[in-house]
Amino acid sequence: MAATIQDWTESTVLLKYDQQRSVKYRVYRDQSGIFQEICDASGRPIHTLEIPDGMKLDKSSYEVMLRYVLLDVVAA
Repeated sequence: MAATIQDWTESTVLLKYDQQRSVKYRVYRDQSGIFQEICDASGRPIHTLEIPDGMKLDKSSYEVMLRYVLLDVVAA
């Protein structure tokens, strides 16, 4: 069973060249670790990032990680 660390949060992420992407994400812990799940605005999965255990983050840090993940995923 997963425990919510941060419930679904909507965000508009600025990407390169004045592009932006509307997404939502949540952070949760399950038996295997801590994860940041990212979906597009309609709820389709984009990426799930495993956060190293013991890495305590605040909301603004999750936003920064979100931007870097999206830049990496969009570039791929």
